Amino acid sequence: MTKLGVNIDHVATLRQARRTFEPDPVMAASLAVLGGADIITVHLREDRRHIQDRDVRLLRETVCTKLNLEMSTAPEIVDIALKTKPEQVTLVPEKRQEITTEGGLDVVSQKKTIMDAVRKFQDAGILVSLFIDAERDQIEAARDVGTQYIELHTGNYANAKDDISKGNMIEKLQEGIKSAHKAGLRVNAGHGLTYQNVGLIVQSLDIEELHIGHSIVSRAVFTGIQNAVSEMKELIIKHLITK
Repeated sequence: MTKLGVNIDHVATLRQARRTFEPDPVMAASLAVLGGADIITVHLREDRRHIQDRDVRLLRETVCTKLNLEMSTAPEIVDIALKTKPEQVTLVPEKRQEITTEGGLDVVSQKKTIMDAVRKFQDAGILVSLFIDAERDQIEAARDVGTQYIELHTGNYANAKDDISKGNMIEKLQEGIKSAHKAGLRVNAGHGLTYQNVGLIVQSLDIEELHIGHSIVSRAVFTGIQNAVSEMKELIIKHLITK
């Protein structure tokens, strides 16, 4: 069954708007798990714009499900991840000026750096995923650096304006999954997924984990995070049943 990873970064975004102690992303993680989250995802950025080092430490101590740490390959962040020992790290591109992660990691042009990071994490018993676009050369490069997982970037699907465009994006993702499985890679997906567009992804793609953040946190403002996660989990199960 496709597992739900809940990204709680934007709980920390709200907290950092006032640089205070609430809302607490650690509490959000606990409530998300109660709502059915299989995985808790956070992105420790180099500029610490939302999630802080203390959050990561406390999450490691309290999260009883899988903890997935999104991160760049910056040496400082790699060292923190190795000390924290999440079950999984997901290497993502990172730009200071971007609002959120835009596009997949360019594995082809950064093979050596990524391969070195992958080896360090695997030596420490930490699973590694690479957040990439569904491009054959990126998938082949992911295989070459030795990662176990890839997470396919679904942003282009999420931003598609009409059914034809969405269908084209789904076909591209399907081809990416076929290439990944042929290369011996396990496949996750995420970025820009909402309560409105997740159904087609679940019904069309053979993936292990869906990572969703902004849409769930946005709904949580009105319904509470436990209910918001529960609604998304039920939606995924519903579409899996009718697949």
